[in-house]
Amino acid sequence: MRLSRYFMPTLKEDPKEAQIASHRLMLRAGMIQQSSAGIYSWLPLGQKVLKNIENIVRDEQNKAGALEILMPTIQPAELWRESNRYDDYGKEMLRITDRHDREMLYGPTNEEQVTDIFRSNVRSYKDLPLNLYHIQWKFRDEVRPRFGVMRGREFLMKDAYSFDLDYEGAKIAYNRMFVAYLKTYARLGLQAIPLRADTGPIGGDLSHEFIILADTGESEVFYHKDVLNLQTPEDRDYSPEELQGIVDTWTSLYAAADEMHDPDNCPISGDELVTRRGIEVGHIFHFGQKYSAAMGANVTGPDGKDVTVSMGSYGIGVSRLVGGIIEACHDENGIVWPEEVAPFQVGLINLKSGDEACDAACEDLYAKLNAAEVEVLYDDTSDRAGAKFANMDLIGLPWQFSVGPRGVKNGVVEVKNRKTGEKEELSPEAALAKLIG
Repeated sequence: MRLSRYFMPTLKEDPKEAQIASHRLMLRAGMIQQSSAGIYSWLPLGQKVLKNIENIVRDEQNKAGALEILMPTIQPAELWRESNRYDDYGKEMLRITDRHDREMLYGPTNEEQVTDIFRSNVRSYKDLPLNLYHIQWKFRDEVRPRFGVMRGREFLMKDAYSFDLDYEGAKIAYNRMFVAYLKTYARLGLQAIPLRADTGPIGGDLSHEFIILADTGESEVFYHKDVLNLQTPEDRDYSPEELQGIVDTWTSLYAAADEMHDPDNCPISGDELVTRRGIEVGHIFHFGQKYSAAMGANVTGPDGKDVTVSMGSYGIGVSRLVGGIIEACHDENGIVWPEEVAPFQVGLINLKSGDEACDAACEDLYAKLNAAEVEVLYDDTSDRAGAKFANMDLIGLPWQFSVGPRGVKNGVVEVKNRKTGEKEELSPEAALAKLIG
């Protein structure tokens, strides 16, 4: 993509309304534009990152055996009355009446909708286990939307819902999602820590939230120092026993957010206990028969009798992850994207646009990068070199290739690693091989 033909309205100054790094940098990098309080338009650069994250999340859900559907954003109020949540949910739910005076709502979550799909179509235990997921926009009317996409009113979320015959089956589904989440965050270039979460009035012991460490995180996190040394599960299928073993390993070390941490009864202390701040980027939860019982989601069991299915839900904030990754991956010059989610892999900088030799060298390298299917953003504008460097640092592409008159004369390209800041001069062929080798 040529920058001269791209829509990327960057800002030189920090927006006054932005309080945290991700909000500030997303606005400055031209990734988003506020439409109204807590609601944003996603511009080309932001949309590419959002889609990259979405595709990784989708791939890992598919590998875990979940089946993708797409449920509507607008739901009938009658479904929520069946589960007794319509009146209890509060003002965060946007309630709507259509032209026929039917009560509707903009869905903040989808337990009722997916339970209705299940009960309308599944009759036998032979159709279990089943896990349905979608990636869809949701709306919660936050009283104080702030921090950009980190706490907006409209957000993109992956939510999956499992259906099993009994608790034992539900636990296998839960463990499978636990492992899928570990793999997902690793692919996103993140170190995620699962924390035991409060299950609230439903009870039970199956609830974990996943956090990534960031100095600007909303929660204080306490964990055993060895948690960060645990190995991400391999990319393969696991038996139920292997899944349980992985979960046991990851939950055997202490990790708790501030609301679950009791300093007087913490099993570890001293050098073993690390305190950082973290951002929640996912939550998995087993809620048993809370919705299936209320809404009549039953199947015929092996003995011919009706069984109320056991359910779980599994959420990942896809749009929230964009902000979360930036909070964890930035420096004083801008964003530092992990390669897996970066909008482009490399920024090609023409240091003297209009110079015949520079233009020819850049066009040749640009063509070769495209032929090798390397996503490249080519700065072919007439801006000053300093402005071009600053812009590339701001948007955080993993690699920068700079081509100037001196380099062309010497047959080299300056290659910069955005994360480390390391620079080296390589031939165009060697520079290309560095990305595709």
